[in-house]
Amino acid sequence: MSGLPPHTRLANEIARQFVHKPPAEAATAIANHIKTVWDPRMKRALVACLEAGADGLDPVAALAADQVRATLK
Repeated sequence: MSGLPPHTRLANEIARQFVHKPPAEAATAIANHIKTVWDPRMKRALVACLEAGADGLDPVAALAADQVRATLK
């Protein structure tokens, strides 16, 4: 997993912090963190990863990326 791009690795690390929450709730919390803390370039890279098939992206992180995508348009 160390070969993942930084945006994927970080999103997955954040997702691991929310495994105790239901997926939808976790995704919203992750998306809120990403929207408020991440640099716009990292947000765009995460969304590009999602749009390219979400290779290596945790499923809950992918749900969060979809929520972030909605704010970038």
